[in-house]
Amino acid sequence: MPPSHPQKTVLIADDSSVIRTLTVHLLKNLGYTALSAENGESCIKSLEQHPVDLLMLDLNMPVKNGQEVLQWVKERGLDIPVIIVTALEDINQAVQCMKMGAYEYLTKPVENDRLETILRNALAESGLKEKVVALEKELMAKDIFWEVRGRSPALRQAVEEAMQVMGTDMNVLINGESGTGKELFAKAIHNGSKRKEGPFVIINCAAISNELADSLLFGHCKGSFTGATTDHAGYFEQADGGTIFLDEIGDMDIDIQAKILRALQEKKVRRVGEKKERSVDFRLISATHRDFSEAITGSTFRADLYYRLEEYPLFVPPLRERSEDIAILAEHFLKEFCKANDIAIPGIDASAMSLLEQHSWPGNIRELQNVIRRAVITLEGDEIKSFAIGKPASREEETRLKAAAVEAVQPEGEDVGKGKSDERPMLRDIELQAIVEAYRKCSGNQSRTATLLGISRSTLIRKMKRYGLTKSIAIMRTGHQ
Repeated sequence: MPPSHPQKTVLIADDSSVIRTLTVHLLKNLGYTALSAENGESCIKSLEQHPVDLLMLDLNMPVKNGQEVLQWVKERGLDIPVIIVTALEDINQAVQCMKMGAYEYLTKPVENDRLETILRNALAESGLKEKVVALEKELMAKDIFWEVRGRSPALRQAVEEAMQVMGTDMNVLINGESGTGKELFAKAIHNGSKRKEGPFVIINCAAISNELADSLLFGHCKGSFTGATTDHAGYFEQADGGTIFLDEIGDMDIDIQAKILRALQEKKVRRVGEKKERSVDFRLISATHRDFSEAITGSTFRADLYYRLEEYPLFVPPLRERSEDIAILAEHFLKEFCKANDIAIPGIDASAMSLLEQHSWPGNIRELQNVIRRAVITLEGDEIKSFAIGKPASREEETRLKAAAVEAVQPEGEDVGKGKSDERPMLRDIELQAIVEAYRKCSGNQSRTATLLGISRSTLIRKMKRYGLTKSIAIMRTGHQ
């Protein structure tokens, strides 16, 4: 009778060439793939080199005996059924192997019918266990990644890769465009880790200045500088026993990077104004939308820090590579916004949904969320029939905006010069127009806006605050005051 799981691979480890030959022949006739090893050492090498579904293990072999091989299998966590084959006088040793986790034992000479039955039952039980593990993994993913919505293959792959590393303490570097949900992945990895009961501390790296870096990251003592009225624990201390998330690590100043590197290497911090060092126990997850190869080549990011951060790289796909998820996300954002604002939930017209699915979404999930909110606010009737979707800037528009930026966007703190004070209002107007227009073209994505204008994201934020654009931009993005 053929096995219920054809093409399963069985490894036969026995020092008798006759037994190996006969058993291999029998297994092949039953529809199995059969491998053989003449001693314990070669058996271990086969297990290292080939995927094996079941192991038939003779107890008395040279180099390494069967019990030693079984111990090796157990130590490495190989979840495969092991059938011990032994002579009558070694029954007690076979029972010891059963206590170590062996599935069953057979005494020589092995009856073919009994061997066939045990093989079939062992593989069936192993297959059932695999299904249970897969189901548990799926339920765990739904529980931990409940905020990460979608069913596309690209998203499922990212979730599976995240689940592989969440049980470890490896540093994770999440790479993906702005608005893809990198923070949600970081939070999910923390919630699925052994540190889930500990704190999850988020640091916006772009917002940390050199002047405040030591105090914010590592803390300070009372009286260590003007305004230090109390002792303060920095972000790294706050994350003790938990996870620290360095968001947009690629935007961090190079001088601060050296301080981060030392904290990672030593797992110690020193508060400003304090001589002693404090040990901190944390797991690091970082995220970026930048290409680190260019940043390292351009000496704006430390290579040694990068290799510390990227012990495990994780890529979060952009929305344009997850078209199957657009309808799911749109419906979620629609219900979420309407419930939060006590608005009757409208339907979405098929042609309007088709428009959403065809858009390239340069601002990714954040852009989609804003589009849905604007559609609800401007809705007429009980069904959304169209969406106001911003289009990416054309090459001509990008060239014009960059030209305006070169002329108008002055570096922070730079003066216009003597005899040109009359030009300041005109330059200010051009700069304002360039920022607002670029912001619209980039659908409210600050990183893309900064790139389009040829300035850093932190410079863009400072200029927006200086010109009082923050509130105006918020109104522009949400469509209401």
